[in-house]
Amino acid sequence: MTSALRRLFVTGGSGFVGRHVRAACSEHGPLAGWKFSTPASGWDIRDEDAVTRAVEQARPDAVLHLAAQSFVPRSFQAPKETFEINLLGTLNLLRGLSATGFAGRMIFVSSGDVFGRVPDEALPVTESYVAQPRSPYAVSKVAAEELCLQWQRTEGLDVMIARPFNHVGPGQDARFVLPALAKQVVAIEQGQREPVIEAGDIDATRDFTDVRDVVAAYAAMFARGASGRTYLIGSGQERRVRDLLEDMCRLAQVEVEIRQDPSKMRPAEQRRMVADASALRRDTEWKPAIPMNTTLLDILEDARVQHEQ
Repeated sequence: MTSALRRLFVTGGSGFVGRHVRAACSEHGPLAGWKFSTPASGWDIRDEDAVTRAVEQARPDAVLHLAAQSFVPRSFQAPKETFEINLLGTLNLLRGLSATGFAGRMIFVSSGDVFGRVPDEALPVTESYVAQPRSPYAVSKVAAEELCLQWQRTEGLDVMIARPFNHVGPGQDARFVLPALAKQVVAIEQGQREPVIEAGDIDATRDFTDVRDVVAAYAAMFARGASGRTYLIGSGQERRVRDLLEDMCRLAQVEVEIRQDPSKMRPAEQRRMVADASALRRDTEWKPAIPMNTTLLDILEDARVQHEQ
């Protein structure tokens, strides 16, 4: 990448990750010097004409494609919607970029969820492990990845695939596990709930990375990533959700009883997961920098702010 690349077009820029991308474009952020732009409110990636107009107006030097239906349970409830947004929406974006003469660099944000059920002996998972998606969401992401790579092979698009694993931090929707648990911890802390946490399968392990570190990984990919490559983004540390819940309780100084609710177990559950992000580190020198305790403190503080509203 050269210093001429300054206009960053972010689909899904008003979402959880997009807001952190905007912050990263500040003077001291990992995307300092980039001008953040995102489509106007009400824009629908399923509308090809609207997508082309948005790209034409932005005239980007680089594109970060975040827009997605990203809630896995929702993909089982509404698979058609998930494919219309995640796959056909990506096609609309690619066609819009071609129509407007885009010649910059693009990152398609996929997900570590595409790997499906990985056996313990294959952990930590690497880019070479064959994706075996187990949800409509994951299938839609694999299909969109291949569409982007086809564009790279036949249209010369400078595109990379990012497969981030569980990224967490302030501002995440309370449907996701850590903010959902933090919401309960804060209600107990404030004396507005009995000291009982209702939880799902908190004994599964995941590779959690602070969302701000994930955004820094995107910045590193724009700067030094290899075109056509697929990169995993993860901490390389396997953490049990139960341990993180206990850490949040300790940080909030509350003692609780934990009750597991079978209705909160999601389909296609992976018991253990951890990623090997050494390819990304080798090509870009990226590595996570934010301690998990800092992330948990920020999630709790965000839950407190939400609780007061």
